[in-house]
Formats: sequence, structure tokens, C-alpha cells
Amino acid sequence: MTDTPGLEPAPGVRRRRGIHYELLDCALRGHRLIGTDAARVSPEDALVVRETPDGHRWHRCLRCDAWLPLPPPDRPGRETPEPRDAIELPLRGRPLRDRYVLRLIALDRLVHFVVLAVMAVAVFVFAHERARLRGPFYRVVDDLQNGVGGPSGVRGHGLLGDLDKAFAAHDRTLWVIGLVIAAYAVLEGVEAVGLWRAARWAEYLTFVATSVLLVPEVYELHERISPLKVCTLVINLAVVIYLLIAKRLFGLRGGGRAEEAARERDSGWEALERIHPGSHPGGHGRQG
Repeated sequence: MTDTPGLEPAPGVRRRRGIHYELLDCALRGHRLIGTDAARVSPEDALVVRETPDGHRWHRCLRCDAWLPLPPPDRPGRETPEPRDAIELPLRGRPLRDRYVLRLIALDRLVHFVVLAVMAVAVFVFAHERARLRGPFYRVVDDLQNGVGGPSGVRGHGLLGDLDKAFAAHDRTLWVIGLVIAAYAVLEGVEAVGLWRAARWAEYLTFVATSVLLVPEVYELHERISPLKVCTLVINLAVVIYLLIAKRLFGLRGGGRAEEAARERDSGWEALERIHPGSHPGGHGRQG
């Protein structure tokens, strides 16, 4: 990344270090430019687009602040660039970082959904064909349970040990367990969709569901410790702490209002105006 002379940050604005999610997002989605189809630009548009004496235009990416040179359009689609109230600004700063974190959690929940759904189907199939599929069922479900950090072994421990006892009691018990696993799979799927869309309700749902499941996870560690179980517990603890602190759940650190204010501060027009473009673009600004 280079900085163009004349396009320095405003006094008092610190340069951020670490991962620039804006550059990553632009690499994946492309730059967000304004006025590329405008017949003319004016000094009032200087925050996002400028025209140089040689006839070239410099467009500022609304996400990463890069300045990109483009020729005026051969066939303009509008007379002037879009007004501010008609522009949907892309996410920047912490809100953009949060979207990446939430989608990472959503992918984790999606994996859980797939595994649990397969386990539920396996339970239902076995309930219908118990006598014929008993041996293969135990082997498959045992492997799946190990894949999500659960205990292994058919007898005495974990879900499979409980199922083995339940089968000897009544077929209905097996169907109930299958329904419970299926309901849990649906819950994980709903969390995944909501978190991918950064829905506030999904953050609360994920926090509550994950917090409740910490209790059996700690109990499982008390019974038997394994690296995968420890890793699963650490990940879920990190998710709970992140949602509670960073996303300001339950009114913490100002709650939803503070969250919305931070979003506006980092992704609104104020965020663009805090870095002044300077008097004359002469390069590419931030490059990634």
C-alpha cells in the first residue's frame, strides 16, 4: 500500500495497522466508485470524484479510499454524480471486520448443521431398519460424533452409549432422540443464515444457544479430555465473549444504540470526510 502525495489523512487521523478488511473486500467485490457514468463533475463532488486538467477523472473508492484514474464516459448515463442521499455506502472499519467475523462463525454453524442433519437422518433410518443396520449405524454415527468433538465408543459413554441403552428399552426413545438432534440441526442452520446476514436477532440466538451448550461441554471434559473437545470449548467461549463484548449484547457498552452509532461513525459520510482528499489527486491513493 502506498500513499499519494496530496491525499494524506487529515490531522489527528491515525493510520491503521493490521488487516485492512476494506482492501480485502475490494479485492473480492471490486472497488465502489461514484460518478463513473456522469457527464460532468463539479468541485462539490471532490470528496468522491475529481477531474484533472488533462481530462482524466480520479474516482475515490468509498470502501478502501483508493483513487483510481478513469476517462470520462463515452455515453454518460446521468448528468452529474449521484447525490449523497441516493448512495448506499459500503461497510468500512469495525462494522466490516465484524461482518467477516460473523460469517466465519456462520460457516462454523453451517458445518454443525450438516453434521447434525446427517446424524438425525442416520437415527431415523436406523429406527426404521434397526435390526438390519445396527452395526453399520454405530460405526457411521461414531465417526460423525468424533468429527464434531464428541466422545467415541458405543458402550458406556457419550451419545452412542445412551442410544445403546435406549434401544433396549423402546423404539419410541430412538425417534425422540432423532427429533432432538434434528431440532438442534435446524437451530444451527437458522444461526448460520442469520449470522451470514448480520441479523441482530441471530447474534442473541447464537449467544444464548452457545452459552447453554457450554455446560455439557465442560461436563464432557470432566469425564474425558481430548484435544478436539478442548478446541471446541475454546472456540465456543471465544464466540460467546466476542458476541457479548464486541457486539454489545444485552445493553453492554451502550447496547444497540452504541452499536449503530459506531456503524455510522465508521461507515457513514463522516468516515469519508475524516480523511481529506487534498487539492489535486496525482496517484492511486491506497493500493492493495
